[in-house]
Amino acid sequence: MTSPDSAVVVDARGLRCPAPVIRLARAARDVPAGTELTVLATDPAAVHDVPAWARMRGHELVSATEDDGVHAITVRTR
Repeated sequence: MTSPDSAVVVDARGLRCPAPVIRLARAARDVPAGTELTVLATDPAAVHDVPAWARMRGHELVSATEDDGVHAITVRTR
């Protein structure tokens, strides 16, 4: 079981929209509130899709960075 303090990484590199959000949603179902999930995605649409998904689900956007074409977007579940 994942504790609220731990981070979960969802590797969606190489996948196109909507796959990164679908993988994130699946991972979020199995974690307790307060868990941080970081999506790694190469699809530029994830920069918009992941924060929109987080807002719709009531989760908090923690950070969004990009390094060498890989976006790392972290949300905290509520």
